[in-house]
Amino acid sequence: MSALQDKYKQLLDTANASGITDLKVAESDGVLYIDGTAPSASVKNSLWDIYGTIDPNYLSGDVVMNINVSTAVAGAKVQVVTEETALNIRKGPGTDQPVVGKAAKGAIITLIDNSNAQWWLVRTDSGAEGYCYAQYLSPVE
Repeated sequence: MSALQDKYKQLLDTANASGITDLKVAESDGVLYIDGTAPSASVKNSLWDIYGTIDPNYLSGDVVMNINVSTAVAGAKVQVVTEETALNIRKGPGTDQPVVGKAAKGAIITLIDNSNAQWWLVRTDSGAEGYCYAQYLSPVE
């Protein structure tokens, strides 16, 4: 086991134990890559919570986590309620996370999970999945 895999053992053990399908763990140039599909949003969120505990504010930049939630998860619809611009969809919960997509002002997108009060996990119709700042999303009846 490498030093990185040892550092993130709890994260990897949880990923293995929580039913992530097609889990792939690879290491390249001092970065640990974790890919797969989570059975639910709570599993994805728990992995981000563990990652944040091991590496607060994700400062060391030694993990790239690409975990999506299974598309079989049913979700409510939410509307983007930004004032003028498109809403950034980020890889993880935080403004320090890279932008993986955008949702236009007024767009209706799928809410996967809103258990985090500030960052909601969403998916666009084109399949971009990530976290958006919750204050710019409004539930659709």
